[in-house]
Amino acid sequence: MYKTLVFASLLLGTAHATTYPLTLTDDLGRKVTLKSEPMRIVSMLPSDSETLCALGACDKLVGVDEYSDYPAQLSKVAKVGNLYQPNIEALVALKPDLVLVSKYGDLTAPLTNAGITVVAVNPETYEEVFSKTLTLGKIVNREAQAKALVTQMRRDIAKVEILTKNAAHKPTTYYEIDPTPYTVGPNSFIGVLLTKAGATNIIPASLGDFPKISPELVVKSAPQLIFGVDPAAAKARPGWNTIPAVKTGQVIKDDALDHILSRPGPRLPQALLGLAKRVHPELFR
Repeated sequence: MYKTLVFASLLLGTAHATTYPLTLTDDLGRKVTLKSEPMRIVSMLPSDSETLCALGACDKLVGVDEYSDYPAQLSKVAKVGNLYQPNIEALVALKPDLVLVSKYGDLTAPLTNAGITVVAVNPETYEEVFSKTLTLGKIVNREAQAKALVTQMRRDIAKVEILTKNAAHKPTTYYEIDPTPYTVGPNSFIGVLLTKAGATNIIPASLGDFPKISPELVVKSAPQLIFGVDPAAAKARPGWNTIPAVKTGQVIKDDALDHILSRPGPRLPQALLGLAKRVHPELFR
């Protein structure tokens, strides 16, 4: 899909070429100026790495964080730790002209002090996945490709929504990110995908996008479907044997799906399709 999108967007010509110097406000609220098109980029977020590759800019990546594993060509790119345990020395040695970071972690100050341009691009909500794709496209002079990618993603998402929108039953659902437990609110990108998949999230928006909750809240809410929890672990949790999803065997731990869902990037449509097939298998037979 990526190659097709890049080729199609190239046909749009140079009307969307980025003009440098480029000044933008990043996700840390900092005004950052890129003097010229970045050619040596280090990405410390898997979603940013994947998006750059989808935009045809994979060859600009000279370093990535240890979790950037898609697409496969990233296996050949130098790994420089992660946001919370970065290998600063190895990163600086790559002589990047741009480092993409999250608004979390403590990378910005040491890298800026080393004279390296740092931009925080950190999609968390559903719409931010698209807006940050366009931002990355602008940063790396791939605006046409970014617009083509966003258009294709929205089109593919709409195809799934057509099937799930009028589902007669929308099961109450709990999605767990980790057993702390952290979960997803309805306005997070995963929460929006749950809704689009034809599910009803038990977590209220008032708790935030990625809240830490009490396990008792899940028991009280009695979800009919649970994602992200090992079935045996769910049964072992105090009181959880009374939850409808546990009683009926609707506790789903799909590592491949969870992996895609953890990346707010170009595979959002595939993530939605995977969720929808689990929530409403009857629609995809």
